[in-house]
Amino acid sequence: MTYLQFLNELKQNAEKPFASFQRKLIPTEQKILGVRTPILRALAKRYQANFEEIYAFPDEYYEVTFIKLTLVSALPYNEFLRYVESCVSLMDNWATCDSFKAKCIRKHRAEFLPMLEKLFSNGQEFYQRYVLVVLLSEYVEEKYLNILKNYIQRANTNVYYVHMAVAWLTAELLIKQYDYSVTLLREKVLDAKTHNKAIQKAIESYRLTKEQKDFLRSLKIKEKNKVEV
Repeated sequence: MTYLQFLNELKQNAEKPFASFQRKLIPTEQKILGVRTPILRALAKRYQANFEEIYAFPDEYYEVTFIKLTLVSALPYNEFLRYVESCVSLMDNWATCDSFKAKCIRKHRAEFLPMLEKLFSNGQEFYQRYVLVVLLSEYVEEKYLNILKNYIQRANTNVYYVHMAVAWLTAELLIKQYDYSVTLLREKVLDAKTHNKAIQKAIESYRLTKEQKDFLRSLKIKEKNKVEV
């Protein structure tokens, strides 16, 4: 199968109105055809045997990259490790980043920690966001709490998509490890903006009680007003 053949199949499933919608929602430098996610996942499943050739295709289109990452996420752990760094290097938007979920990590969480550290230390926005999203999905439990705190403290929340990922992760911690997370908020380990965003996200969840939500509201930090010049 050639790149042009593959692209032609994607274009046959494209919807221009949906492409326009995605263009507003997903800030990417890639072209967007407007193929819906269930179709992309179905195509990835159909072309699993063509993984090597598809992975070599250009990343001109959002949909091609999405399928590449979907194929990689289905690989066994040792094979997944060979591709994860190059996959993260392709990310320039939240949608590609957040959809890259490899089930194989779940059985290899301790083994995968050095790779998470390597990626996070890169420092770029979507390298850090990817790590935070993986931690959110796979590591929110008692044995990893100190590791989660370490990443939360080190994350560069001055960049938007890292800021939002830290808030999201902290909110999930509040829901699943409430007492520990309240201590983090009291210690003010986050900047005020991210601290308050985490509380906002936690309060929006149905998994906390009214009493817990009321208490969290009391922990919000008053942010300094910006001085207009």
